[in-house]
Amino acid sequence: MASDLPDYYFRIRENGAVVFRVDTENRQRRIDMEEIATVNVRNGNIKPHGDRPLAAAEIIAIRAWMAARVDLLARREIDDIFRAIDHMNLTTHWVQTRASDADLEEVTDTLLLAMHDLRSVLVRKKADRLMKDAAAE
Repeated sequence: MASDLPDYYFRIRENGAVVFRVDTENRQRRIDMEEIATVNVRNGNIKPHGDRPLAAAEIIAIRAWMAARVDLLARREIDDIFRAIDHMNLTTHWVQTRASDADLEEVTDTLLLAMHDLRSVLVRKKADRLMKDAAAE
């Protein structure tokens, strides 16, 4: 098992992770994790933990993880949008087939405002793209 473990472990946080070096080569044959850095994927900052500077191999591993994490988060964000579209369709079906008057009274205003806000932003962004495309031609 010890040989299957990665050299580094990334404890996910909201904006990045805390990075640990994984050590299994010790007398007790235990897994030791030494905190070596904190990373922020939003701004790309890597802060070494303590007074010890990071080795080049550590920085390379951290940057590779950061790139993979940014890619994963971007894919998840798009997937979340497609799930929201599915939810909107399921909500439409619920409203049409199962919602009671009391249910509709509870959600209608909030749902209409959210849909209006989304529609306004989508229309504005679409118009901006069309104007940009027209200017480029």
